Order: sequence, then structure tokens, then C-alpha cells
Amino acid sequence: MSIVGAPAASAAPADSCSPPGIASASAAPVNLAAADRGGEDRYTTPTTTPVDQIDTESLELITPGTISVGTLSDAGPSICVNGQGVFTGFDNELLKAIATKLGLDITFAGTEFAGLLSQVANNRFDVGSSSITTTDERRRTVDFTNGYDFGYFSLVAPKSGSIRSFDDLNSSTRIGVVQGTVQDDYVVNTLHLDPVKFPDYATAYANLKTGQIDVWVAPSQQAEGAVKDGDGTAIVENTFSVNNFVAWAVGKGKPRLVAALNSGLDAVIADGTYSKLYTDWVPRELPEGWKPGSKAAPAPEMPDFAAVARENAEKNESDETDTAPKSTLEQLGSTFFDWGLYKESFPDLIKTGLVNTLILSLVSGVLGTILGMLLAVAGISRSRWLRWPARIYTDIFRGLPAVVVILLVGLGVGPVVKGLTGNNPYWLGAVALALLAAAYIGEIFRSGIQSVDDGQLEASRAIGFSYRQSMRLVVIPQGVRRVLPALMNQFIALIKDSSLVYFLGLLASQRELFAVGRDLNAQTGNLSPLVAAGIVYLVLTIPLTHLVNYIDARLRTGRPAEAEADPLPPTAVEKG
Repeated sequence: MSIVGAPAASAAPADSCSPPGIASASAAPVNLAAADRGGEDRYTTPTTTPVDQIDTESLELITPGTISVGTLSDAGPSICVNGQGVFTGFDNELLKAIATKLGLDITFAGTEFAGLLSQVANNRFDVGSSSITTTDERRRTVDFTNGYDFGYFSLVAPKSGSIRSFDDLNSSTRIGVVQGTVQDDYVVNTLHLDPVKFPDYATAYANLKTGQIDVWVAPSQQAEGAVKDGDGTAIVENTFSVNNFVAWAVGKGKPRLVAALNSGLDAVIADGTYSKLYTDWVPRELPEGWKPGSKAAPAPEMPDFAAVARENAEKNESDETDTAPKSTLEQLGSTFFDWGLYKESFPDLIKTGLVNTLILSLVSGVLGTILGMLLAVAGISRSRWLRWPARIYTDIFRGLPAVVVILLVGLGVGPVVKGLTGNNPYWLGAVALALLAAAYIGEIFRSGIQSVDDGQLEASRAIGFSYRQSMRLVVIPQGVRRVLPALMNQFIALIKDSSLVYFLGLLASQRELFAVGRDLNAQTGNLSPLVAAGIVYLVLTIPLTHLVNYIDARLRTGRPAEAEADPLPPTAVEKG
């Protein structure tokens, strides 16, 4: 059983980040679970200030005159990156319209939902845009605007399974959610169950289709856009979001910015922009008794989505032919090995992803090598004032997860040096990778240096070299030569770790290979672009791996013996 009024699969665009239009209209779901609706609305403002009375110079924006927005790239049609590499979707197009009303510029950067609210709270972004359902717990971290949407969330399950409602879930059910979302909170704190947490919606749904999880609890917009004929899945039940409305997040202590966004929202509702964007992107019936904007804002004039949905349903019933579910092998093949998507993915992967991966890897590799050598020399120094700091640094950076270091540098150091970086964390991500790599490279260098026979140092001292000269000219060069294969392996690891920089929030043009593959995955609902990204990684790393093996063999065996071309004449040998 699917949601009443849900669009037919044929009506959905191939790119889930394209506006589906009124043809995909859906009525309010009728298969609703009994749920707490979040209680009384205590936060929507009674009214707003007219936009022409807003002092935009007093909004405490990070960059005066520009609203910087942190958003997601994988949750179309609400927030996503389209085929042209532009952040769009209903939430972001609505923000663009509000910025125009206020006379402000606007920029978007992609990040992960798990870190978005912290980034807004720490002034990495002015606004967080990610279909964020407001909760009292989240309000302790950030402030919110008035609501611009009101979401349901859906229970998606296999058609052939036994689960048909939220009541069927129990401790043995593998429930997929996206980490940090209100669905995660609902499963944990309302259902009191332990979910399987994923970083994004596309990965969660792919795990449901391949049978790795039993059900998926998702926002209704994402569920409706993801479920297609032949997947063998359906939306079996819906429930209200349990905590108020969907709004944009703003950092604490910025009431003027919140008020300005609220004024802009009322203005785009009044002039019909809201209705047009809503109809184009998320045409679904609003819950009874709820409307966007302040309490004084006019109710948006919407088409009769329920009537359109009924017409579509009747047409689909008359034209409907049963689509047989795919076999497991067919499902795996279409999910991971769609050759047409490979062909479409490679241009973006090479033009944007490969370039940024190489930049991040090379910059962090060079910086990490320099710092690693300094750590190695300090680590074997006779002075404990050099030896102990080097050991402490190495222990800390080898022990911390890479994501933690990247977030500490990006969110901790970022605000301090934003005058130098322009509040763009791209190069801070490279520095964070370098700090991590240095701890490992330093140990590689130290082990190589200490593997050099003590007699080398003694011999160099015997011919008059000082200790420093002996280390610099004799011992260290031999040690470095011995560990070149290990250094190359570390550089290969650094290439793959560059994907973690996306946690800091990057412009669409700054995405590395994995981020580009993931965004293409979100646009198409297929994991083939991620496999294509993996192929590009292999093209980078396999030649380096063979280069490591070649260097290692040469260092072990020396140069191959060359055939004697011109042997000396016997007389020369006898005289020799």
C-alpha cells in the first residue's frame, strides 16, 4: 500500500533535484499513525516588520551584504545539488527569493546534517537550510525562523514484508534513519528502539532495497521521491513530525537576522512567490490548520493538490500495469552498475572531483611531509624539550579520529582566521589533513632514521663531521631512502582521506571525488555514480601502488646488471 495521491514513478524527473511540478501533486496522507503532534505552537511570531523597514546593515552577517547558507546536497526536492552543480531545491530557492526581497546576496555551501547546527552556532554559516524540524532540544543550540513547511515522515518497507505500521516495529527490526534527524530522534525517544544510522538518505534507501535493513523512517518528501516501481518497496504508513514545523536555523544572539528572514518569508507569501515555488517543487496538501510564515501572514493561495492527486490516481489506475519486482541480482546490477550513469558521471568527477582531490592531497602531503620530518628529528633529539612535545603531538593526532581533527581545525581555528580565509574552510581542510598525516609520516621517518646502523654516525664523526652534519648529510638521507615505500602508502591513504573535508562545508565547485559521486547518487537515486567515483580513486591509487612496489624492489636489489658491451681486450687485462 502506497501513500494516497503519491506521484507515479513515471511522473518523477530523472534528476531528483529538478522541480517535479504539479503533475506530482499529492494529498495529505490518509494512512496516518496516531502520534503526538508536538503540542501547541509556542514560537511562531504574531507579525513581522515590512521588508522595506529592515536595516540590512545591522543583521550581523558573517560577510556584510551576503547571507551564507549551509545546506545538504542529497535530499531532493527540498535541498540538493542539480546536474549543473548548483545548490537548489524548495528550501534553498525560497531562501534565494527572500534574499532578493531583502536586497542581499546569498551563497551556499554543502555539509553534513550531523554537523550543520554546530556550524551555524559557531558562525561558520549565517543560516542552516535542510528541512530542519524544530525541536526544543535543537533550540538550545540555535534559533529558528517561522515555519515555511510542515513535514510528515514515512515508514518505508518491502511490499512482501510483514511490517505494515509503526506498531509492527520492535527491538529485532533493523530500522534505518539518517543520523541526527528528527526521524532518528523519533525512533530513539518515542519508539524507544535502536536504529541503524546512515550519513544520507540515498545510502539508507539503498540499504533497504538490498535487504540490509528492514524498514526506513524518512521525511515524506524524500520517501515519495525515492520509492519507484520495481524497487519492491512502499510507504506503508505516515506520521506527523512530532515537534512543530520546518524552519531555517540561525545562530544564537542574532534576533535581527531571524526577524529579517521572517519578514522576507511573509513578503514572498504575500506576493505569490511562495505558492509558485511550493507548487513547482513540493506540491502536496498542507496539514489542516497550519500555514507558513507569521500568524499575520496571508494563507498562500494554492492549487487544489488533493483534486490533482485524485485525477492522477484515477489515471494511474486505468493505465496501471503491475511491475514485477526485480530479482536480487537485477537489483544489485541496476543499483551499482548502470553504465549510462557511469558515462554521465565521469565528466563531473574528473572536472570537479579529481581536481579538488589532487589539490587537497598534494597540499596536505607536502605540508605533512615537512612537519613529519621535523617531528621525526625532534623525536630522536637528545633534548627532552624537543623529544617530549614531538611524542605528545604524535600520540594525540594518531589517536584522534580524522573527522574530529578536521572539525576542530575548521570550526575552532576557522573563526579566528576567517579574515585570511574569507570564511572558506577549503584550505583549513588541507591543513587538518596535513596535521594528521604529519603524525604518521613523522613515525615513518623516525623508524627509518633509527634503522640506520650506528656505525654510519660514528664513521662520519670520525672524519670530522659534527653531530648535526652527520645526521643531515649521512644518517637522515639513508633513513628516508629506506622508508620511501611506506611514505607512498601514506600518500595513498591521504588521497582517500581528502573526502572527509566535506564535513566543513564546501562550495559546489570545491567538492572532491566522493562528494561529487554522492551528489550524483542523490540526483539519480542510484549508487552507480559512487562506484564511478571509486573507479577514479583506483585510477589514482593503483599506479601509485605499483610505483611503491617498484621502488621497494629497486631499493632491495639495486639496479639490474647490464650486459657487458665492450669487454677489455686480453692484453689490457693482463697489463692491468
